[in-house]
Amino acid sequence: MAEDYNKKPKIVKKDSNNSGKPDKKGNLPRFNMNWIYVLIAVIFIAMYFLPGNREQTLQTRELHEMLAKKEVKKIEVINKSKAYIYLTDSAKKLEKYTEKNRDKGLSAMNPKSPDFTIKQIPDFKTFNEGIDEAQSEIPEADQILVDSREEEDYSGIFNWIIFFALLFGFWYLMMRRMGGQAGGGAGQIFNIGKSKAQLFDKDTKVNVTFKDVAGLEEAKIEVMEIVDFLKNPKKYTQLGGKIPKGALLVGPPGTGKTLLAKAVAGEANVPFFSLSGSDFVEMFVGVGASRVRDLFKQAKEKAPCIIFIDEIDAIGRARGKNAMQGSNDERENTLNQLLTEMDGFGTDSGVIILAATNRVDVLDSALLRAGRFDRQIYADMPDLNERRAIFDVHLKPLKIEKTLDRDFLARQTPGFSGADIANMCNEAALIAARKDKKIIEKQDFLDAVDRIIGGLEKKNKIITPEEKRAVAVHEAGHATVSWLCEHASPLVKVTIVPRGRSLGAAWYLPEERQITTTEQLLDEMCATLGGRAAEHVTFGKISTGALSDLEKVTRQAMAMVSIYGLNDKIGNVSYYNMNEGFTKPFSEQTAALIDSEIKKVTDEQYQRAIKILSDNRDKLDQLAAKLLEKEVIFKEDLEAIFGKRPWEKAEQPFKNREETTSHPVEETKINAPIQEQSDEPSSEDDSKEE
Repeated sequence: MAEDYNKKPKIVKKDSNNSGKPDKKGNLPRFNMNWIYVLIAVIFIAMYFLPGNREQTLQTRELHEMLAKKEVKKIEVINKSKAYIYLTDSAKKLEKYTEKNRDKGLSAMNPKSPDFTIKQIPDFKTFNEGIDEAQSEIPEADQILVDSREEEDYSGIFNWIIFFALLFGFWYLMMRRMGGQAGGGAGQIFNIGKSKAQLFDKDTKVNVTFKDVAGLEEAKIEVMEIVDFLKNPKKYTQLGGKIPKGALLVGPPGTGKTLLAKAVAGEANVPFFSLSGSDFVEMFVGVGASRVRDLFKQAKEKAPCIIFIDEIDAIGRARGKNAMQGSNDERENTLNQLLTEMDGFGTDSGVIILAATNRVDVLDSALLRAGRFDRQIYADMPDLNERRAIFDVHLKPLKIEKTLDRDFLARQTPGFSGADIANMCNEAALIAARKDKKIIEKQDFLDAVDRIIGGLEKKNKIITPEEKRAVAVHEAGHATVSWLCEHASPLVKVTIVPRGRSLGAAWYLPEERQITTTEQLLDEMCATLGGRAAEHVTFGKISTGALSDLEKVTRQAMAMVSIYGLNDKIGNVSYYNMNEGFTKPFSEQTAALIDSEIKKVTDEQYQRAIKILSDNRDKLDQLAAKLLEKEVIFKEDLEAIFGKRPWEKAEQPFKNREETTSHPVEETKINAPIQEQSDEPSSEDDSKEE
């Protein structure tokens, strides 16, 4: 799949921090939640600086000393439990009191606020007697009388109100953050159960159409029928037909399932709700089911429309397989609600569901039954002609040389998905820019393929001469055996320059095929073991450099014996289940037989590789010497040593898009386009395109 990056969806963004003025449509501005935080901060400041919050406390003994010195102007006793002390004007000017008032904040600026406070009076009568005794030497006319009064004390109630208000504000803030921008974009906690689907309609039109989607011609025909129904529903309903309620896009990652859904939205010109399966998942019980209900409610209001759920396996996994047994599974509740909604609306409602996943094997069977997702549209890896079309799309915005052979690029990228090709084109542009080029050349694309498959070159990696020769012999062994085996993939390039974690690598050009024969599997296994066999033939000893080779060969042999039924002793049986993976419905005797047959197959191909290399020892040594000299050799170098392969096949011609047809036979392929690399940093690892 491919996408023209010059065309991007125009999504209208709503500004939540507007200036408070109505917009062009006359809508009132949205309330800014930041004012809530400002208000809470103001309350904290006010509580800190209000009179009495920073009161200067006083002991009774100190009050008696102040009374004796005639520094007290007034004494107020509230409810016979608390006393406020007011100083005279002359006493306030004293240095000892100015220092204390300096720390009282705003209350010091309030002339009506008390200067000191006695917070607790144990006994009012004793308090009065103490004041009289302190003023015994003062004339009666100058003595201070205690002003006692009763009043309601609301401070406790006010403190509780502030406490609960702050508690509610904190809870509100946490709920808002956990709920994200749920429902309406404002993020209110009461909208946490609202759908988070992004709506594309006439105001936010998607500019991606089927012209921007390369390859997948059969898949486009399927979804175009859905588009045609939304545009002309009477064409189908007048004949009594019913359009499928849902279509499931299935395929490996990067093949363009989401892009195809975007093209449906652009072509249909109807409201398009887009969201991911993880958008339904929330830590709060019932939120997922609530969002499903809200999504379908919005969809029915805007019918005819399309709902697209990407990565539906996040909520659509088979029920009853949750690891947390006995607990309430929110994901299962969400799935149950989705099943109910999909089966609840009528066929004439105009709501069609598209979903995408690369894990259809884990989905619940109720989700795949007729009446829900009626169709499964498979988005497979692009073939030769489809890769050519994908390159046409992704090369449009790039400045490339006029003589660039796009057919050659398509042949050099077997097993690449649409996303891989897009990444390759971008890497080529970056490589050309790094070299200060004005245009992107053919070599830049080849370097980009090497970078993606093998990793970054490490020319400065320290390797001893003995290790370098061992790597050269190992890679020469792969090249020699693959060149001399009829059904092995033809070689493209061999290098002993370290890349990533590998010390050497060989690139092959696999044949475009849909099924694999026993002879082809055996030849590929023999070529894979050629590296270790070359070490044995040349040095008489082996190393850890064949780790990834052994992993690949073991997988292939296991598949031959236990999955594809290609072994005579095991027979035509398969122990592989598409939904459950590899199972073991056999006895221990059969398991021992499978183990012995796997070992037998690998041993036979290893001995075969040793024989081929022993018979061509002189050519193996020449190839290894050339590798040590040039570090990188190509197909032409092997032809100079071995001659042309007698069974070399002609290149497959490209077809026009109109002539491209799908293959009726679908087979699970054993061979991956890129071999896995070893985890051992010191091992000589092979990263191959097979």
